[in-house]
Amino acid sequence: MFDQVDWHAVFVPNTPLLEIVVRGTLIYLGLFLLLRVVLKRESGTLGITDMLFVVMIADAAQNGMAGEYRSVTEGILLVGVIICWSYFLNWLGFHYPLFQRLIKPAKLLLIRNGQLQKDNMRKELITRSELMSELRTNGLTDISGIKEAYMEPTGRISIIRFEEKQNPPSEEPPL
Repeated sequence: MFDQVDWHAVFVPNTPLLEIVVRGTLIYLGLFLLLRVVLKRESGTLGITDMLFVVMIADAAQNGMAGEYRSVTEGILLVGVIICWSYFLNWLGFHYPLFQRLIKPAKLLLIRNGQLQKDNMRKELITRSELMSELRTNGLTDISGIKEAYMEPTGRISIIRFEEKQNPPSEEPPL
């Protein structure tokens, strides 16, 4: 059984290791930029780096496991490059506010004082019906009761309602 395994093909890379590092780096950073700019609201609850990380890890691991044209060594190295870039970008974002703004987009105001912010909606290609659907999911049907609504960096929409006016306590004569 083990004598039929081509151990050389399993562990010895066909591709130069530096090329794997460069390819992994270019693909990771290229996809990161595309996802950061284009698909902010499509990422749902996962952050862009999280989603990218999962997709690339799956693809990189698949290439290393397929055995058709990649060695295990190449697959492990590529997974390591992706993990390093993911960690490094998150580390930069944690320690330096400039990188945090590059890695995670700022929240975007969609509703202010019951008024749609159409320019901001246009930036993210959010239609009124999509926004209203999200509001209904949160139990709201009328935008006039919304003080502010934001598209968060994760692509989700957060809502701040006007504070309900509280009835003043009734003035009862002292006993």
